[in-house]
Amino acid sequence: MGTTDLRVLVLAGGLSYERDVSLKSGRRVIDALRGAGIDAQQRDADVALLPALRSDPPDAVVIALHGATGEDGSLRGVLDLFDVPYVGCDALASRLAWDKPSAKAVLREAGIPTPDWVALPHDRFSELGAVAVLERIASRLQLPLMVKPAQGGSGLGAAVVRDESALPAAMVGCFAYDSTALVERYVTGMDVAVTVIDLGDGPQALPAVEIVPRNGVYDYAARYTAGLTTWHTPARLDAPAAAAVAAAAVAAHNALGLRDLSRVDLIVDESGAPQVLEVNVAPGMTETSLLPMAIQAAGLDFGKVLAAMVARAAGRAALS
Repeated sequence: MGTTDLRVLVLAGGLSYERDVSLKSGRRVIDALRGAGIDAQQRDADVALLPALRSDPPDAVVIALHGATGEDGSLRGVLDLFDVPYVGCDALASRLAWDKPSAKAVLREAGIPTPDWVALPHDRFSELGAVAVLERIASRLQLPLMVKPAQGGSGLGAAVVRDESALPAAMVGCFAYDSTALVERYVTGMDVAVTVIDLGDGPQALPAVEIVPRNGVYDYAARYTAGLTTWHTPARLDAPAAAAVAAAAVAAHNALGLRDLSRVDLIVDESGAPQVLEVNVAPGMTETSLLPMAIQAAGLDFGKVLAAMVARAAGRAALS
């Protein structure tokens, strides 16, 4: 079966805080796939999805859902139950990457640099005494700190803490999005994102995208509001630093057991050494998203890349 014979379902929307972003990603994916000559339709992950999969299963699914629905592994597990192939990693790897503390532990075990951290569930935070816990965190990890939800994306609930007095408010803001906060040492340097794709010859890193938010923090507004962030593709790195960033991204992709595509967020410190912050298995596809920027910078066509991944997903189903 050629790629133009494939029927593809793009899942977008969902009920997470990132619904609007997901819908924009879905539309971009639909347009790219149709531009590549593929029959692509969009559907939300709602009560009508499973009956549709049962009565008229697609050849492959592209998951453009962000937040828990698209990234915690649960939807992928359901697609597996229905024997519907999909682009991206399997349910187990998705679940691992979605939980930032667990993913960081795997990275650390694999020898991949990542900033020191502590994960704090809200219940333990309250039971043990917030003041004492925060004092110890500030003393042990040292300011400045990054506080962000242990599970989640798009910079929601994330804050940089440069003064210890601001730490309680940052924790409260974080707990509004997740029951567990990840507090990690804030590393000063260049923010970069590296897209990793595998079109059949193994994972390869695309040119790094350098992220320069106007207010210094790459939060939700900076990601999705035109004019609040400047991007440089490729990132303004010398050759050794660019090679180190690419190698770290591919190593993280492999350590977490990912496939097809991922986006690895890193910080390049003042010595030029990269540290992995987190890995996203369902990267944004909007007009301000980093994955399409990287694909363009690599001289590749977005629709053709997606078409190749869809064909690989459909091929996996044929072999099973």
